[in-house]
Amino acid sequence: MAAAAGPPGHSHHGVSPAADRRWLTVALAVIVCFMAVEVVAGIVADSLALLSDAAHMLTDAGAIAVAIYAARLAARPAGGRFTFGLGRAEILSAQANGATLLVLAGVIAVEGVRRLWSPPEVDGSLVLIVGLLGACANLGAAAALGRAERRSLNVEGARAHVVTDLYASLGAAAAGAVVLLTGFDRADAIASLLVAALMLRSGWSLLRDAGRVLLEAAPEGVDPEAVGHALASQPGVVEVHDLHIWEVTSGFPALAAHVLVAPGDDCHAVRRRLQAMVSERFDIDHVTLQVDHAPAGDRLLDIEPRR
Repeated sequence: MAAAAGPPGHSHHGVSPAADRRWLTVALAVIVCFMAVEVVAGIVADSLALLSDAAHMLTDAGAIAVAIYAARLAARPAGGRFTFGLGRAEILSAQANGATLLVLAGVIAVEGVRRLWSPPEVDGSLVLIVGLLGACANLGAAAALGRAERRSLNVEGARAHVVTDLYASLGAAAAGAVVLLTGFDRADAIASLLVAALMLRSGWSLLRDAGRVLLEAAPEGVDPEAVGHALASQPGVVEVHDLHIWEVTSGFPALAAHVLVAPGDDCHAVRRRLQAMVSERFDIDHVTLQVDHAPAGDRLLDIEPRR
């Protein structure tokens, strides 16, 4: 039996966990500073679009803070009972971010519908100015997150909050312009409903992707049946069974299988060849193979991938 893997918390794409935390912290500072401005402006202008954007910024701040803490946990080396380390703390963080987006979208949608029936007076000029400034703040935060590890679902969760908030700011600015030019106060509520729809989409996407990792589904783009056939078709391989492919955390796929080789073949040479093939063709480096000799006369190819 042999295994090959990078250490938990290690970035597979050249960006260190410390760099992730640094850019997450920059994004957090930008969001918190502007959130305070937007809360005051939303109250003064009596704008749901601005207040919903500020509320979303609050969840942005919480999401990024949780992402920073999760990144710290994920960077800890494996030890004790956590033999894979704490990499899945980032998946839990992404799942929490997705659930928060769904809840907040529901709250904003309910209030938006209420304001459609009874729209308050909205200060369009203030909403327009603050919305545009908010968009600039979110662009800065998104740029900072863009420098972090792109395959981390944890960072993707924080980025989903910020990008959705960017749309919220642009929606608020557009609503402010409509109110200012036409006096149509319901534009503010309509903008908030559009933002709620975007939040639902982002939240569901995060929950789905995090759920796949927690349920140990095969990584996106990897077909377990194709991997099984590729293993079984290698020279000297008689049987492949108990094939499992999963993600320890985002960007850290793993594979385990039991392989039988022809009697008299070199088990270790076959194992090394199979590991190299899986790494090259399927980009899976953490490979654990138990390789044994098949009973004499057994030439049945049996592939039983476990999804």
